[in-house]
Amino acid sequence: MIFEKVCKIISEQFDLDPQEITEDTLLIDDLDADSLDLVDLVMSFEDEFQMEVPEEEVENIKTVGDIVKYIEEN
Repeated sequence: MIFEKVCKIISEQFDLDPQEITEDTLLIDDLDADSLDLVDLVMSFEDEFQMEVPEEEVENIKTVGDIVKYIEEN
């Protein structure tokens, strides 16, 4: 369920087919996300999942799977 929501947010922000996104998808390399894109993504995840992601944690998030794991653990 979390993975599907994360994929939906990413697909909307990057105009992608959600089926193309896997847990191994790299945010920067595969999606060509820049720092502003990452900030927007984090804000979207914070809104969707009613949570706050500290700035130092954002640096550790490299893949879609990292996002899912962080959300599940927090």
